[in-house]
Amino acid sequence: MNTETASTWALEPGTELIIDGEAWRVETCLPHLGRVTLIGDEGAPWKVQLSELIHRPGCRPSTRTRKDLPAASRGRQPKSMADLLPVQQEHVVRRLEHIREVETGYRSGDPDAALPHEPLQQYDPETTTLTQRRKAKEAELRKARAMDLTLAKSLALHKVSARTLVRWDTARRKLGPIGLSDDRWLREATGHRITPEVREALFAVRDESLQRAKLTARDRERLIHQYVRETFGEKTKVPSYDVLRRVWRDWFGSNGGRQRYARSAAMAQKYATGRHVVVHRPGQVVALDTTVLPVKVLEDVFGDPVSVHLTLALDVYTHSIVAFRLSLVSDSSIDVAMVLRDMTMPLPMRPDWGEDMEWAYPGVPGTVVADFAGYEVAGLPFFAPETVTTDHGSVYRNHHLVEVQRVLGANIKPSRVLRPTDKKAVERAFGAIRSLLFAILLGYQGVDTADRGVDPEADACLTVAEMEHIIATWIVKIWQNRRFDSYAPSWDPGGDHSPNSLFAASMTQGGFALRIPSPELYYQLLPTHRVVIHGKRGVKIKNLWYDGEALDPYRGELSRRGGKDANRYVIHRDPRDPCFVFFQDPLTHDWHTLRWVGLPVEGHFPAFSDARVREAMRELRKRGLAPKSDKELLPVLLDVIGGRIPVEQWPTQLTKKQRTEHAREVTQAAAAAADRPADAIAAQSAPTEPAPAAVPAARTGSDDGKVVPLRWRERAEQGRDAVTNERRRRREAAVPERPTPPPQDLSERLRATSLLALPDDGDFDGDTDEPGAAAAAAPEEEVSQ
Repeated sequence: MNTETASTWALEPGTELIIDGEAWRVETCLPHLGRVTLIGDEGAPWKVQLSELIHRPGCRPSTRTRKDLPAASRGRQPKSMADLLPVQQEHVVRRLEHIREVETGYRSGDPDAALPHEPLQQYDPETTTLTQRRKAKEAELRKARAMDLTLAKSLALHKVSARTLVRWDTARRKLGPIGLSDDRWLREATGHRITPEVREALFAVRDESLQRAKLTARDRERLIHQYVRETFGEKTKVPSYDVLRRVWRDWFGSNGGRQRYARSAAMAQKYATGRHVVVHRPGQVVALDTTVLPVKVLEDVFGDPVSVHLTLALDVYTHSIVAFRLSLVSDSSIDVAMVLRDMTMPLPMRPDWGEDMEWAYPGVPGTVVADFAGYEVAGLPFFAPETVTTDHGSVYRNHHLVEVQRVLGANIKPSRVLRPTDKKAVERAFGAIRSLLFAILLGYQGVDTADRGVDPEADACLTVAEMEHIIATWIVKIWQNRRFDSYAPSWDPGGDHSPNSLFAASMTQGGFALRIPSPELYYQLLPTHRVVIHGKRGVKIKNLWYDGEALDPYRGELSRRGGKDANRYVIHRDPRDPCFVFFQDPLTHDWHTLRWVGLPVEGHFPAFSDARVREAMRELRKRGLAPKSDKELLPVLLDVIGGRIPVEQWPTQLTKKQRTEHAREVTQAAAAAADRPADAIAAQSAPTEPAPAAVPAARTGSDDGKVVPLRWRERAEQGRDAVTNERRRRREAAVPERPTPPPQDLSERLRATSLLALPDDGDFDGDTDEPGAAAAAAPEEEVSQ
């Protein structure tokens, strides 16, 4: 508090001071001793020197007790003309005209804008004084009261005196036109005054009503009366029912929600930190969510209409869709892990994309990005996410995702309970994509069953791969260039921005870290298994044996790893394609692909999943078989997955659920093949079955991972060919190898079959077992005799 304020403002008892943000009330003030006693909100006294308060920077008088302020501005923000009603503003204008006429002789206050009769004789400033003009105005208003008492009362002129005119003029000079208003027009809006006793009763009943079944407002009123009567006595007054109902609504909200949700919201609010995160750079917060695609699509095996799940990753700052995936039936943790991997990798250009969809962000030329990535890059942001916000689904809450966030260096945090604002950006993105794209596609199902078409499944004409390509093209070409409506940045709220322009602006402000992960990131994001390497059979994971040359140096040896899984090796496995697992060499840290030992060496093998393996094991137990190796498991597995069912019987023998499961296995195998690095694909001498084009938006630029569509007839033939080739290989392996004689020339073959050919001299020496030689020797003896 400075000395000027201290000299013009007396520290009287009851005066309120604001010291370092806290309110203190003056209890006693002894100016001759220079000592002041203050009382805080908690009632603790504080004795302080007056000089200390005067020179304290954080001390200032509270407006609630200042006498030099109008009553309508004490403890509140200053009043203004905008706070008045239109009728009250007219009253202020009329008062201002009277004050101007008293001061200048003109209603407008300007001689150049004088009315024809102005100035009047009693208001002429050339012949009258200010006091005379005030008395003349008092007499004029007295006559106006007599002429029209109703108008005088509405203008508050029926009690105006010369002293009132002086007070109005002083207030106008100090506050402007608003100084002529009546403080009663802007009296404090305190609402309902609730005593501390009733306040305590309200909160007590609130806590009690959360634990009980749902109560009505009348029930809560009775409980409040009961609490006040038993706690404070019968003499304590309780407001009426209407007042209690309005106060309850203002404090706790309406009572229209379910009781279970109300308890959850109260618990979340109790433990909420109250912090608001301000996102100011790309990748700081990425919202991740999965929803059912509202368009029926055709799966690539049987051609049946199915529903797929769309997983979307949206950058909260730029509102860029940085990654997405389509998964048949439902998504899993490996799909989420691949979506997080897609965020960190640039999106490759596709054959039908033009130059307008290439990388064009300033600061980093497209050729530089293409050199780092190894392929032409599309115009879609990529970065390493810092925080990923998800919902509370089981796919986001497992040990695999914990390891994924450790590898990526990101924080995967679920949204708060009953806090839709944590993921509102991605939820609104789903709605925008629905209205801008999905609604105009064939097979669209609408928002609910009432708005659905006659037969959306019959309207489905797009395959899963085609739908993925349409969404990818729409995101890069339309969504990234679409103008924001309500998501403009804080530093330019009125400007025109799109996700691409906002990402470019952020690159200009904070730079861009060109970090493209290595292909080995795919292996690191896969689920792991701790196993022991068998001396002859390799490693066993989920009832299947895998082997390869990379295990030869470590067969029968311990890994020398400590901890919970001591002396075990870590094997990475993609659940979407159980035909292969991946092993990292302990010495070189190179990655090697291990094949399932039951996989045919020649030909292709139909895709399968862990569920098919479990069904095959159950079938073997029913038959009473105990196979010693996975080679005997192959025919049964093919029988289970439908490879040996006649082609003509496939549509009738398999149900819709079974066909969908087969299509999902093919789609997952294709996705796993698209995600694998090029060196891993080259290491697989017999790859899995070619399936539809990779459903995820694969970010690898290699063409080795591309696959072609395979229908269910080809799938059946492929299964039979795999069994035939495997059985032929076993028969050849069972027969011992014999030396193959060199082929005879034409003369030798003719001589051996001719009856007139003479035998060689060596043919008569000793016995021979050849019947041709004996037959040729008999005629020779007859001739000699």
